[in-house]
Amino acid sequence: MKHDSALLRLKNVEGHIRGIERMVEDGAYCIDIIRQVQAVQAALNKISTTILEGYLNSCLITVVRGDDPDERERVLKEIAGIFEAATKT
Repeated sequence: MKHDSALLRLKNVEGHIRGIERMVEDGAYCIDIIRQVQAVQAALNKISTTILEGYLNSCLITVVRGDDPDERERVLKEIAGIFEAATKT
């Protein structure tokens, strides 16, 4: 994903969050608020996944093809850390 596209999606999420704030301030039905929060979470997950795909298809390939084993190890640990963080509850 190009960063411009990511920024546009993030601005959309920002607007969505402002809408949720208004819902909370106005005392909207709790289930409706939760549904909107879930929609924002799904949008953020999509942004994250798309950015990660771009990273794997560019930066990671460059490092894997490179000659520096320490850099390969560092990048693989970074990716493992991302997956570990994503599975924590």
